[in-house]
Amino acid sequence: MCLFQYEEDPEPEERIPAGLLYVPVRPGDAAAAVIRLFRTPLGARTAVGFTRRERLVSTLGAGQGYIRLSESVLRELCDPLGAALITIDPMLSAPAAVATTRRPDRVAARTA
Repeated sequence: MCLFQYEEDPEPEERIPAGLLYVPVRPGDAAAAVIRLFRTPLGARTAVGFTRRERLVSTLGAGQGYIRLSESVLRELCDPLGAALITIDPMLSAPAAVATTRRPDRVAARTA
């Protein structure tokens, strides 16, 4: 039983198991699938799980592959990879960053 309830509390006192999650994966070697890891807005590595397939599709697209894992198994698999955080049902995903090269011929002119 939760002792206190705060409307703005981002994390409940007691964690309720989410059941099996839809975990995004990418193709790996041979027939293996590799869990996709993401970054939080502050740059920390995180694994992502969705409670419903529809949420995964609305966030990452219909072509995104997935596997079903419990939160504890997901945490156990991702912790050695440096992803100690698990994000459940994120609402949006930013596109992957594209590397750009600076072009010295396009340096902005400074005016006084």
